[in-house]
Amino acid sequence: MLKRLICFVAAALAVFSCAPASTKYANRAEAIAAQIHDPHSKYVVVICHRGDWRNFPENSIPAIESIIRMGADIMELDLKMTADSVLVLSHDATVTRCTNFSSVFRDQPGKSARVSDLTLDEIKRLSLKRAHNIAIDTLRMPTLREALMCCKDRICVNVDQGYEFYDQVLELTEELGVTDQILIKGKKPIEVVAAHEAAYEHNMMYMPIVDIQRPAGIELFNSYLEQGVVPLAYEVCWQTNDDGAFGEACRKILDQGSKIWVNTIWASLCGGYGNDDDAAYVAADPGDVYQQYLDKGVSMIQTDRPEFLINWLTKVGRHTL
Repeated sequence: MLKRLICFVAAALAVFSCAPASTKYANRAEAIAAQIHDPHSKYVVVICHRGDWRNFPENSIPAIESIIRMGADIMELDLKMTADSVLVLSHDATVTRCTNFSSVFRDQPGKSARVSDLTLDEIKRLSLKRAHNIAIDTLRMPTLREALMCCKDRICVNVDQGYEFYDQVLELTEELGVTDQILIKGKKPIEVVAAHEAAYEHNMMYMPIVDIQRPAGIELFNSYLEQGVVPLAYEVCWQTNDDGAFGEACRKILDQGSKIWVNTIWASLCGGYGNDDDAAYVAADPGDVYQQYLDKGVSMIQTDRPEFLINWLTKVGRHTL
């Protein structure tokens, strides 16, 4: 029996070692993470802003499931901590915009709507709202644990608002075995991030956010270049294309060996051109919208129009694992 088992394992390993690139990873999340780690990959990673919030409440489990079905690569989410120290998915500090808080607690007019002032049980009493302000009684705000269980092995996760909870997030990702598929980002100095990561043997992926036309962003970006620290990627923000700052930053980043992430959702973050939430994006040739970024070497795009972007990228051969 032992000899038979050894032969079976050897045969399995031989098959695995000869597998094509598309099947050599244990799961899709691992394959996506490999693209993030590869500065030479031509694959364009698609990041979805709070999930499919057009059809489901933002940062909800159905919103995550929807973008996984679309073929998205990263679920971007935001974290807040409840009064009883549970991390939940919420962009806002309060629950007034995204839930039916006012009706559930109408008999407590002075009650705080801040996530940090509510217990998890209280938050789970609230129904989430769709973008058009309609509450869905069956949907509740997910905890980070619930969201990561949904994402595990299927899609990578970007923790946008949440670096302040690094220790708690890492503890949970280690417990669930998903640390390698989590990308957390921030604007902290290199020394702060390095000291933080030095406290652990195993860390999440990290990406600095640099606003290349604002003093603090310029200082942070230059510190990486001057110290020779090469992150996996930079999220580059810029307000205008007038001075050529974006193109110059892209050249420096690519020369350094990092990847470039752009947020095409708001014009204020991508040279005054963006806002892919605008109807004009849907009517346009996708190439008119996104090719300008690919031409600069961008290989990570955050969007509110995932299907629009994924379909075009697939057609031009830039979204096949």
